[in-house]
Amino acid sequence: MLNYLWAGMIVTGIIYAAVTGRIPEVTNAAIDSSREAVTLCITMMGVISLWSGLMEIAAKAGVIETIAGKMRPLLKFLYPELPSGHPAQKSIATNMIANFLGLGWAATPPGLMAMESMSELNRHRDAASNSMCTFMVVNM
Repeated sequence: MLNYLWAGMIVTGIIYAAVTGRIPEVTNAAIDSSREAVTLCITMMGVISLWSGLMEIAAKAGVIETIAGKMRPLLKFLYPELPSGHPAQKSIATNMIANFLGLGWAATPPGLMAMESMSELNRHRDAASNSMCTFMVVNM
């Protein structure tokens, strides 16, 4: 539905620009926006690669596992529905650690893995579980 809304707004803008004789301005804006989008993607790719790599090194060195172990009481309190030792706990801990360190972009992959792991436990596929909602609130 949202795709139709965006497409409608773009088409309306192009038609309005054609009627008012401002097509060159629309073309320039589209080219400038695409240039900025490519620059943003390259920047994000570099930053995400750097911090995800550092988080992977920390995970292989056992730092993440140690910190996740220390966070286990907090995670058990926040997510009582998760069974002990579930893979979602490690992903949640990694996400929280990355967020604590201010690595928001590097927190995204473990956040997605946590939601995927929690969705496997969810019996009601048409609604988010309490753990999934809690995770979203904690990330906000």
